[in-house]
Amino acid sequence: MSAPKPRRTGAKPAEHMSFDALDRRILNIIQDNSDTPVSAIAEAIGLTATPCWRRIKRMEEAGLITKRVALVDQALANVPMTIFIGLSAPRHEMDWINRFRALIDDIPEIVEAYRLTGTVDYILKLAVPDVATYDAVYKRMIENLDFTRVNAMISMEEMKFTTAIPTDYL
Repeated sequence: MSAPKPRRTGAKPAEHMSFDALDRRILNIIQDNSDTPVSAIAEAIGLTATPCWRRIKRMEEAGLITKRVALVDQALANVPMTIFIGLSAPRHEMDWINRFRALIDDIPEIVEAYRLTGTVDYILKLAVPDVATYDAVYKRMIENLDFTRVNAMISMEEMKFTTAIPTDYL
């Protein structure tokens, strides 16, 4: 996972800015297809290109828009299997967390990772070609760190997938 793009010096953080309905509409279009030309976005929301471009730049400078990416089809990339792993840590200390971060950063099959509250400490999402590859990732993880519990779940069907964040709360 990559860190958000650094804000430009002097940029106003998004949490101190207000965004309106036009900003939300722009975000919804960009989240659906970040390659949409500014002129098409402007036409869709009833602005001319220059003020639309300024709004996009303002949202980028504020850190609200952190990055634009291409989404890759897992099956066509030969990693059709999605596996979720619930992990419980044997101890809760910074050294262990830092070693865990370094480990997961070094494993490209781990495409998402979250620290949780509750009975499971971490959840990982893996994109792999097969169970044998998952097993290799699993062995690499347990060779490098101790875990109290490792619970893998293989996704049978993707029922919903989106990278779009709700904009109604801006």
